[in-house]
Amino acid sequence: MDVELRQLRCLVAIVDEGGFTDAAIALGVSQAAVSRTLASLERALGVRLLRRTSREVAPTATGLRVVAHARRVLGEVEGLVREAASGQSSLRIGYAWSALGRHTLAFQRAWAAAHPATDLELVRANSATAGLAEGVCELSVVRRPLVERRFDSAIVGLERRLCAMAADDPLARRRSVRLADLAGRTLLVDRRTGTTTTELWPPDARPRTRESHDIDDWLTTISTGRCVGMTAESTAHQYPRPGVVYRPVRDAEPIAVRLAWWRDDPYPAAAAVIELLTGLYREK
Repeated sequence: MDVELRQLRCLVAIVDEGGFTDAAIALGVSQAAVSRTLASLERALGVRLLRRTSREVAPTATGLRVVAHARRVLGEVEGLVREAASGQSSLRIGYAWSALGRHTLAFQRAWAAAHPATDLELVRANSATAGLAEGVCELSVVRRPLVERRFDSAIVGLERRLCAMAADDPLARRRSVRLADLAGRTLLVDRRTGTTTTELWPPDARPRTRESHDIDDWLTTISTGRCVGMTAESTAHQYPRPGVVYRPVRDAEPIAVRLAWWRDDPYPAAAAVIELLTGLYREK
């Protein structure tokens, strides 16, 4: 079986651009070349990767898995080229909303001091795996368990749950709140990467929910007073915002902070990262 990088780039471009025409523009080739390259990849793999209709092009179930692997392969190749060109290795760590909160700067400085030959880059990627499945990082910081068996993870610390609310919200006058105080409110959640679900409340006292997909939109909406949010304390450290205050939720369980990696291809420096992060969270 011969699978080439150009075939993987072509597949990812079709999915990202939403069709053959835009993929051809992005790749700088003809639409016919895109069609031929995809067909050759499907023949090499022996599976159909895309469903084509008059309205859209969408990955099949198998195509979704192949695209995820293709992103990973292309990301690793880009890293290989970058390291070969610079003569210095690099480590990319993904995160969805807030990296490591108040520990972020300390981690970056400690890593630079202990591993000067390996550049550390923190990459924001708002996906369930914080960029790991997409191939944009070698390790990722996540705050909810990854259920897929292709990933492994280790808990490096715990963070309190905080309620984010408008500065003029009546609850903002309190030093802390309880889950029951939020039962009648509208909770702004990110279902892809967030750590808060209505299951934190009893079935008969759950708040209404509204969905958000971006930290800036989340904060902007909360500042209007229409919604409240719950998040890890790292968000408060990394995203202070005029008009928004954070208060501890004293009867909510803490949030586990995990470092994640590919189970079948663990990053060599993962143990060193875990040791450093565990020490920083232990100092709290």
